[in-house]
Amino acid sequence: MRIRATLNGLSLRLDGNETPDVLRKALAEVPELPLEVEVSGQIGVEVLEVLCEVGRERGLTLRPPRGERFIPYTEVVGQTLRAGQRVESPGTVVVLGDVNPGAEIIAGGDVIVVGKLRGLAHAGASGNEEASIWASAFEAKQIRIAHHVAQAPDDPQTAKSPERARVAEGRIVLEPWGKR
Repeated sequence: MRIRATLNGLSLRLDGNETPDVLRKALAEVPELPLEVEVSGQIGVEVLEVLCEVGRERGLTLRPPRGERFIPYTEVVGQTLRAGQRVESPGTVVVLGDVNPGAEIIAGGDVIVVGKLRGLAHAGASGNEEASIWASAFEAKQIRIAHHVAQAPDDPQTAKSPERARVAEGRIVLEPWGKR
């Protein structure tokens, strides 16, 4: 939770970790000015009831999230991933080597493989359809982006340049690395 003064009153940003008691206490300690509330996480019914109570007393404006987003760190794996190895990260994962069959990468952000991708890669695992999978060579049987899944064709063609997988029009597409 963040509270700051604005020209029109107080700006309150809720991230979803607030309890009704913590919210009541925080609002009791600030001047009774109108509130502009932004909710950037999931809030419970009890927290919403506290907001309604306070809103009746001092005025309340709800506004959509600003578009700010938390970007977790990038995890760099400085070696080839072998069968049985698994890397999970809330952010982007960069592998400086190959990802062999039986190895897994699960990332909330992008997956970048500076080598051959033969194992499983799941980018945007938290539902981020804007995530991509980048690899010097795609040889994986399956890749995933958010809830989308793509299977390798039965007769795979070897690309002559690095490629990127992304979601376009509801399905995963492969394109040359430098294309936008």
